[in-house]
Amino acid sequence: MAHRRQSGKQKDPNRYLTERGGVFYYKRRIPTPLVDLDGRGQHVRISLQTSDLAQARAARDIYEGADDEYWASLTLGVEANGAKSAYMSAVKRAQAMGFFYRPAGEVAKEDIGSILQRIEAVMSPQSPATAIKAALGGVAQPSVSISQAFETYKDEIVPHELAGKSKGQRVRWTNGKQLAVDYFVEIVGDIEMDKISRDDARKFYDHWMKRIAPKEGPATHTPSHGNRLIGNLRVLYRSYFTHLGEIDRRNPFEKMSYKERGKKKRKRPSFPIDWIRDVIFQSKKLANLNDEARGVVLVVAQLGARPSEICNLPPEMIVLNHPVPHLKIEPRDDPEDPREIKTESSIRVVPLVGIALDVMKKHPNGFPRYKDKESNLSAALNKFFRENELFPTPKHTVYSFRHSFEDMMKEARVDSELRRILMGHSIDRPEYGEGGSLVLRQAELKKIELPYDPSIV
Repeated sequence: MAHRRQSGKQKDPNRYLTERGGVFYYKRRIPTPLVDLDGRGQHVRISLQTSDLAQARAARDIYEGADDEYWASLTLGVEANGAKSAYMSAVKRAQAMGFFYRPAGEVAKEDIGSILQRIEAVMSPQSPATAIKAALGGVAQPSVSISQAFETYKDEIVPHELAGKSKGQRVRWTNGKQLAVDYFVEIVGDIEMDKISRDDARKFYDHWMKRIAPKEGPATHTPSHGNRLIGNLRVLYRSYFTHLGEIDRRNPFEKMSYKERGKKKRKRPSFPIDWIRDVIFQSKKLANLNDEARGVVLVVAQLGARPSEICNLPPEMIVLNHPVPHLKIEPRDDPEDPREIKTESSIRVVPLVGIALDVMKKHPNGFPRYKDKESNLSAALNKFFRENELFPTPKHTVYSFRHSFEDMMKEARVDSELRRILMGHSIDRPEYGEGGSLVLRQAELKKIELPYDPSIV
């Protein structure tokens, strides 16, 4: 029996499928203006070699997408994007026939059994030239430079990763990866993706090695800087060729990294509790800091939240009209104003106590001046604290308040699991319950309230 497309917005799940002798076929009319250009007659008719409806639908989807792209390229005259369209169509057709697409040179290196399978799949006289090219690798891979591949990466490969990010988060995410591409172009050149060799990757690696571990003089960059750059190029290369259907292509940036040997990871120092109480919460110097920046840092000092979590709070996550006033730290799902948070474990509800409660009463709508500008805020706060001698040592930063929050909770004998919840850290066991009521959390946080000069709020 034949299954045809239904009218209306809902697609017929069995569109372009016909069944004959228990086997499903993909059958579709070729658009009349393209019949001569297509070269397959009035219809496309291909055996899907299965009697399973679900498998037939999956194969149909691949053929349908391939034909849509093929006909679109014919309509456009196969211009600038024609090579890519033809290549992607070949990839999809090969997948529909049960193969990974490989260029002809790679197909020739396969074992004889695999080659015969590819040939048998297109032995029928009705097999179109496009199917033969797909099975046997007859469509040339488009020549794309690394900078062009990065545009494809952003536009076609990772949009889902960016969907939940705010504008600022997207910019920061993109800038880090763009920097790696820009450096590669500067050091090696804007060469074609399929031409990048291990020697090219090694040239990039050696360039940064001279700056990370110079034979003479001090290092100008850290191993982590170099690892981020190489890691971004490695991901770009793998993602791009996976997108083209070459999932097993050898990555020239694989197994390249820099290590710090004999050095322990540096831990940020925490503020002594008496420093927060006697210096930070009493300092008239804070009056010289603008209201919003001052408000953020005071909340961070009392509650140990990340500065980015506080400066990006929308009004609806600041809950003051409640028996236990609190902050809701969670991602924003608003399509017009989305925002991700660092990790799933960072989602939490934190009662407002002490100076943090007074600050949020003053700023019930949050801190719009620094919304989506946490990098600017961090730089401004660290600069202000250094210039006004509000850091106990040169090693301290504003982020050190998070370590102090942990110390204060330990000294107050707050349960270790509740400490992790309030810090937004993961719990390394199956989770049961909600981690304690708001009333309990409030009572525990009140143990670490510190006295403060109300005038600095």
